[in-house]
Amino acid sequence: MSWGTELWDQFDNLEKHTQWGIDILEKYIKFVKERTEIEISYAKQLRNLSKKYQPKKNSKEEEEYKYTSCKAFISTLNEMNDYAGQHEVISENMTSQITVELTRYVQELKQERKSHFHDGRKAQQHIETCWKQLESSKRRFERDCKEADRAQQYFEKMDADINVTKADVEKARQQAQLRHQMAEDSKADYSSTLQKFNHEQHEHYYTHIPSIFQKIQEMEERRIVRIGESMKTYAEVDRQVIPIIGKCLDGIAKAAESIDQKNDSQLVIEAYKSGFEPPGDIEFEDYTQPMKRTISETSLSNSRGDSKTELKFASKSKGKLWPFIKKNKSPKQQKEPLSHRFNEFMTSKPKIHCFRSLKRGGAGPEDFSNLPPEQRRKKLQQKVDELNKEIQKEMDQRDAITKMKDVYIKNPQMGDPGSLDHKLTEVGQNIEKLRLEVQKFEAWLTEVEGRLPVRGEQARRQSGMYEAQNTPSVNNCAQDRESPDGSYTEEQSQENELKMMATDFDDEFDDEEPLPTIGTCKALYTFEGQNEGTISISEGEILYVIEEDKGDGWTRIRRNEDEEGYVPTSYVEVYLDKNAKGAMTYI
Repeated sequence: MSWGTELWDQFDNLEKHTQWGIDILEKYIKFVKERTEIEISYAKQLRNLSKKYQPKKNSKEEEEYKYTSCKAFISTLNEMNDYAGQHEVISENMTSQITVELTRYVQELKQERKSHFHDGRKAQQHIETCWKQLESSKRRFERDCKEADRAQQYFEKMDADINVTKADVEKARQQAQLRHQMAEDSKADYSSTLQKFNHEQHEHYYTHIPSIFQKIQEMEERRIVRIGESMKTYAEVDRQVIPIIGKCLDGIAKAAESIDQKNDSQLVIEAYKSGFEPPGDIEFEDYTQPMKRTISETSLSNSRGDSKTELKFASKSKGKLWPFIKKNKSPKQQKEPLSHRFNEFMTSKPKIHCFRSLKRGGAGPEDFSNLPPEQRRKKLQQKVDELNKEIQKEMDQRDAITKMKDVYIKNPQMGDPGSLDHKLTEVGQNIEKLRLEVQKFEAWLTEVEGRLPVRGEQARRQSGMYEAQNTPSVNNCAQDRESPDGSYTEEQSQENELKMMATDFDDEFDDEEPLPTIGTCKALYTFEGQNEGTISISEGEILYVIEEDKGDGWTRIRRNEDEEGYVPTSYVEVYLDKNAKGAMTYI
């Protein structure tokens, strides 16, 4: 089966067919290219989806992802990110192994096809030229034969005419002989041209055209094989990523299996456990004896009883409700029914210990005394761990500076060892400050751990767990008062509460000096301070720096005497005053 023998007369149709084959190949290339674009778009959408649901760093949302179900969700997002990466691999491999290769092959194919059909047209032009030569020789031979016949007839006519001179007859005879000779020459030329044409025609249809058509057939078959190989590659590219995609899906399934509902329930306990004991039973109040009426220590009313009676009942009570109950502001306030007071207790939350938590964006007291005991213990422990990490960083920095100083001592040409003394002293001072901070927070932590209640110990009083702190930083934050034996006296608290609130407010807001300015900063971007404690800034705005970034990504700034707050450190360019107190000098 050969196109050269079977399709020897189908030159034009073969030209159309091979062009159609190239069009099909280009259509397949376009198909693969669009598939790669879809894969890239799909991978991008998957990555954006994964990024969209990732918890934001340094946010409350990130803290909520400590539960196993949320961790499994994070693992799912990470696996989906890897899953998107495999679709990018599919796109890259299809582009490099199919699109690029086939595009180059199409160009080569077009050149080869052009060359073959050029040879075919050249062969056709040659045979057509031979045919024209044959036709010309044939017509000349025919013309010479006719001229020879006419010359012969003219000679015979002249020879038969008795009136014609002998010279004219001789002239006619010579002319007839000349024409006959020319006819013979034309005949010989025609015969030679005919033989040559037949030879060229045989070569054309049995040698040249079959050879050219055979090359065209091989070219077309290579194109068919190439597009088949590309389709196999198309499938292999997908098949190669299936194991990795399977691992991604296995990772999602494994993350789902790692969800532990009991562990999550325990985390909820650790997150919200206050450390208080449940309130004791409310004792019966006998109103039939108005003059000798007494109430239990755990009563929700504000009535005042005899101090001796309070001491008597205090030893029998299981615990007090005072950390949760909103006390009456006036001693003359009328008693509410017990049902109303109980509803108020069930819906109330622990009161903030002092007004410090309302200052400058809601920042709580340094010792976290506004939190319940258990949550306060966790916060203090977290603070101690953070300070220890900062100490370790400072110590690493000190070691690095010391090594650099030793290098400078051994190689003075590299630098002046004395230039590092100031930095070493500064780092040493920072370490000492951090150690003092650790000691302070460890003291508070030890105090809190010693006051946490133990279930079943009736001797431990609720008041002992939540009494006012004796440290100087929270002396003014006391919200309630206790009797010498640790019991709560409502009368004293009611008499002094308004004075204490006014004193606290004055101490925390009016008498505290503002933080000094340690430098300036320029806003690189606009920031909308929507969260509590933050401040909004506009791009290009110049503000004052009052507190450096402590490693949490936030810098404290001031616009004027009334406006100050935190902004992301990456949003501003800070210029610290080297002479300002607390400003660090970087080398």
